Amino acid sequence: MTRMNAVGWFDIYVDDLDRAVAFYETMLDTKLDPMNDPTDETQMMSFPAEMSAYGAGGALTKAPHAGPGIGGTIVYFMVEDCAKQQGLAEQAGGRVVRPKFSIGDFGWVLLCQDTEGNLIGFNSMK
Repeated sequence: MTRMNAVGWFDIYVDDLDRAVAFYETMLDTKLDPMNDPTDETQMMSFPAEMSAYGAGGALTKAPHAGPGIGGTIVYFMVEDCAKQQGLAEQAGGRVVRPKFSIGDFGWVLLCQDTEGNLIGFNSMK
């Protein structure tokens, strides 16, 4: 049997798509792309992803059936040094929940709340 990554896709639910896009583009120094929903129920902006590469693609999603908020699921974004994102969080409209801390052999983590109330993480090796 072929082993697969546990996560194949993620949606981060938002109330204000433009505000959330501005936050994530600032925090990740990237551009999100519009994504079509064949059901026409949601508005989506996808993170850059190579779907055949290691890891998971995902999108910011505005939908009538789900909403943002702090809960039991945290998406961790891989970055070069999460100290940079710690410095950008409030400027981008978010909030630092737990400043950069060591997770031993697995590097460093920063926990933030985005503009929509979602708890997210940033992970780096330095």
